[in-house]
This record gives sequence, C-alpha cells and structure tokens, in this order.
Amino acid sequence: MDRIIKYHAAILEALDLSLARNPSVYLMGLGVPDPKGIFGTTLGLEKKYGRQRVFDIPVAENGLTGVAIGSAITGMRPILTHQRLDFALLAMEQMVNQAAKWHYMFGGQVSVPVVFRMIIGRGWGQGPQHSQALHAMFAHIPGLKVVMPTTPADAKGLLLAAIEDNNPVVFLEHRWLHNISGPVPEGYYTVPLGEARVVRPGRDLTLVANSYMTLESLRAAERLAQEGIEAEVIDLRSISPWDKSTVSESVAKTGRLLVADIGTKSFGLGAEIITTLLEENFSLFKAAPSRVCSPDFPAPTSPALAGHYYPRSAHLLVAARKLLGRPSAVDELEPLPHVNYDVPDPTFSGPF
Repeated sequence: MDRIIKYHAAILEALDLSLARNPSVYLMGLGVPDPKGIFGTTLGLEKKYGRQRVFDIPVAENGLTGVAIGSAITGMRPILTHQRLDFALLAMEQMVNQAAKWHYMFGGQVSVPVVFRMIIGRGWGQGPQHSQALHAMFAHIPGLKVVMPTTPADAKGLLLAAIEDNNPVVFLEHRWLHNISGPVPEGYYTVPLGEARVVRPGRDLTLVANSYMTLESLRAAERLAQEGIEAEVIDLRSISPWDKSTVSESVAKTGRLLVADIGTKSFGLGAEIITTLLEENFSLFKAAPSRVCSPDFPAPTSPALAGHYYPRSAHLLVAARKLLGRPSAVDELEPLPHVNYDVPDPTFSGPF
C-alpha cells in the first residue's frame, strides 16, 4: 500500500530523487535554502547536496533565468523556483523568446531541459500582485509545456517527468495544495505529461478542472450526487498539451461540459477547451457548455471582497444545475459571513 504523505513532501521527494540520480540536475531560487523551504518543498536539500547544486539567488529574475537557460543548453538540467508566479513575469523575455524557441529555431538539434517551478493561488490578503493565476498565458506560448498537479502522487510523478523532459516545462503548484495528503508510491516513477485523469466517473455532466479547482469540483460533484446527478470529474493535470481525447470521450457520454478554472474568464483555459470541442464535434453537446472562473479584474486584498471573487464549489453547483435545467436558490452564491475565503479551507485534509 502506498504511503500517505503531504503534497509538499511529495515535491521534496521528487527533487531529492532527481538530485541524487543525475549530477546535471541543480536547484536554485529565491528562498530555496530558507528555513521554511518554500512551503516545505526544499527543506534540507542544500545541506545534503551542497551550495553548488542547491542555492539561493538574488532578486534578479531575468538574469538568473538566462543563467538557467544557458546552463540547460550546455547540458545541465536546472530547476528554477519562484515563490510566486508573479516574480516570473520579470523573466518573461527569457522564457518566451529564449527557452521556448531554441528547440524550434535550431531544427530540433538544441534542447533546453529547464523546469520553471512557480507557486500560484490566493491567500492571506496578498492581493493583485501576489495572487495571480496566469497559467493560460504560459500555455499560449508554443514551446512551453505547462503542468498543474492536484494530488501528492501526481505532484511527484509529474515533477520527475518534467525534470526528465528535454525542453522547458512550467510547473505550477497552488499554495493551498501543499498541505493536503494522499497516497504516494515510494521510489522513482513518472506520470506522463499531457495525460488527464478521470477522478470521479459520471454519466450526466463532464466537469473538467485543474489544480485546486479539482478539489472544488469534487466537492460540487458530491453535492450533485445527493440530488441524483452524477458528474464525471476530470483532472487535466497538464494544460499544455491538454488531453483532448479524454475530455472528448467524456463529453460524448454525458453531452454536457462545465470547465472549472482558477484563472480569469476571458481568453482563458475554459474558452480554449470549449472552443476546441465545439469546433471539432458540435454534435456532442446536449446543452451549451459553460465555465466557472475568476472574474475579469485583479484579485482583491480585502477579505470582504475575496468572498465575491474566487470561484468555489457553490458556483460549480449552480452552473451544473443550469446545464441540466434545474433551479438553484437565489442566495446560494452569497458568501458566508463567518468564512474567510482568502485562507485555506481546513476541511481539505486530503485530495479525494
């Protein structure tokens, strides 16, 4: 039987295994050797492998990204960690014009095996500049793979696969997932990039989610089941490439599609998935597909506003009922006055 460990411990295990197996792997980032170890994901690695392979960096994201890319081109396998996705915006030129392009520009003769680890998600009033979920922006760039694991087992397996990959991978961890627990195999294993997983089978509705929203989707599916509605929940795991065949097969069965995404609605992941399926097989659908996302304005700092900003299971519940022609209570989406929607929900002690 697999052990039950936390998400952050699974990430740490993947980094440890990679550093131990391959001397060309190294880890750098702001706060990597910090006593808190980036939510516990890098604890003890500097002491174990030395400062030549695990080290802090100055606040010079663009320059250090160039160092990572240059070393990758010459045979190293760097893992560059950002404690906030927002910090990586300072290095977008390097990521978009250099890392993502070299393999193509040189006819496949040059590889850039670099992993960009980034923490995403809301929390503790961090507001517009530290809570962004910009995964769709990275997925828009040809040459970048984008991975968003939900469970501890997938976090470990997908990170090991990302480090093995010969070209750049953006690896996104929602900060609210680091303390969830789940079964994780021991030893070295990989989860293929670009493959989704059906985490709850159903017949009435396909609910496609990624990262933290997979947990909210499962919560919504449990409520729907009490009403006699069986929702099939799919965890994308990777959004570039995304697993079109698994989603298509599910929609062919259910005829209804609801996409749950932590990003803002316009020009986002939900739009891409819905448009692709409509273009390729309009006849699959019994009802117009829908998406539940964050609204199109910056994340708030105020707890009072946070309750009205972030999508949660209640929004999915209402959207699912609408797809099936069922009513919802008028006040169902009103935030509860005693709940702080900007801190992790303690009921999420495990992924499923």
